[in-house]
Amino acid sequence: MIKSVSLISKEVQVARRCEICGKGPIFGHNISHSHRVTNRRWNPNLQRVHAIVDGKRKRIRVCTECLKSGKVQKAI
Repeated sequence: MIKSVSLISKEVQVARRCEICGKGPIFGHNISHSHRVTNRRWNPNLQRVHAIVDGKRKRIRVCTECLKSGKVQKAI
């Protein structure tokens, strides 16, 4: 799901992407028992965390794989 943020008459699209590895949604199909095919998408598990970026504390959207692997230094 793409969120839309309104900033003084401009709309900015916020992508569901990890800011570290770039992981985004994957598209595919739901297939029912009768083999009826409908579109669907799998979103990455993104978390908004406070992290150290360029020596400063910043809130970023990071997937759980990057958090678990230690690619992000969380701010305390």
